[in-house]
Amino acid sequence: MTRLWDRGEPLDALVLRYTAGEDHVLDERLVAYDLRASKAHAAMLAAHGYLSAADLEAVSAAVDELAAAHARGEWHIALEDEDCHTAIEARLTAQVGEAGKAIHLGRSRNDQVLAALRLYLKDALAALATRASRVAQVLGELAAAQGGLRMPGYTHLQRAMPSSVGLWAGAFAAELEDDAVGLRAATRRADKNPLGSAAGYGVPVVSLDREQTRAALGFAATQEPVTAVQLSRGKAEATALFEATLLATDLGRLAADLCLFATAEFAFVKLPDAFTTGSSMLPQKRNPDLFELIRGRTGEAAAALQEVLAVIAKMPSGYHRDLQLIKKPLFRGLDVVFDSATLMAHAVPAIVFDATRLEQALDPSLYMAETAYRLVQEEHIPFRDAYQRARHQGPGRRREP
Repeated sequence: MTRLWDRGEPLDALVLRYTAGEDHVLDERLVAYDLRASKAHAAMLAAHGYLSAADLEAVSAAVDELAAAHARGEWHIALEDEDCHTAIEARLTAQVGEAGKAIHLGRSRNDQVLAALRLYLKDALAALATRASRVAQVLGELAAAQGGLRMPGYTHLQRAMPSSVGLWAGAFAAELEDDAVGLRAATRRADKNPLGSAAGYGVPVVSLDREQTRAALGFAATQEPVTAVQLSRGKAEATALFEATLLATDLGRLAADLCLFATAEFAFVKLPDAFTTGSSMLPQKRNPDLFELIRGRTGEAAAALQEVLAVIAKMPSGYHRDLQLIKKPLFRGLDVVFDSATLMAHAVPAIVFDATRLEQALDPSLYMAETAYRLVQEEHIPFRDAYQRARHQGPGRRREP
């Protein structure tokens, strides 16, 4: 195997395994994006006379064949390839000969991987935003079906004021939609074309049309100057993980409420058997494992964000091999939040609130704030005086809706 950087010197097998790490596995999800970028780059080279029309046709056809074969699982990246770039170039060269080598003109693995990563990020963020909106949608449907049920609202885990299932579900739905907006906005840093920056300082002599590849790949802008491209690495990834972590946090808090509400002490909700597990020792128990894991995996998303930030912290400008370490936490963090959102959207429609238990929990003390406000409105006294009168007067009778 001849790697893109290979000059003929042998590479120690242990060094290869350590430096390649898991890139050959992680890059499987980047293959389609790298092929798209390669096709756009080849078209740009042909437009400027660096590749013949016949070679462009052969390269384009080969790229399409490689993409389809990879999607069918007919080939994979090997450790010896190190990454998707070597694996693709080797196969292209095997299929179309010298033209497969020619398309590396004017690019480096540095701008190649960024182009693929940014195309992936745009798709991943859009998919995650759609998942967030789906959870919001099913919460809205729950509110429409059961929203009229009254329930206590809590502060400090103490009963505070009357609320409703509609207000509870509506709050989470609103925040999840806000998360979707944040995820879509997080594409801003990923939506810049890095191709043509090469190893970080542009390409001498050769005239590249970065605007052509930008348009072909659907990037909103071309990143300038070329030296900013490597300096920006990790920022689009961290932005994506930050927004994903906020989504994970909202999913985790929703899950925490459901775990609490499903306890015998509350018994506000009945979680469906299909989404709970039994106990290996206690026959009577059903455990909210799914919701506990969604709650716990909030930490995985936050840890992935911190890991990316730690890689780029205090790093000098230009390219450094440790930037490779960003991919693993990026994929892991986005994957876990995507899975959590998918499962929450699947589970929420099966949740049923217990109207009797909710009513039993609405003790008269929850209406004391309302009593104080009514005193202000009816007797025109200062709120602090009304507050004291309501406090001394006690709960009184609960008002009917």
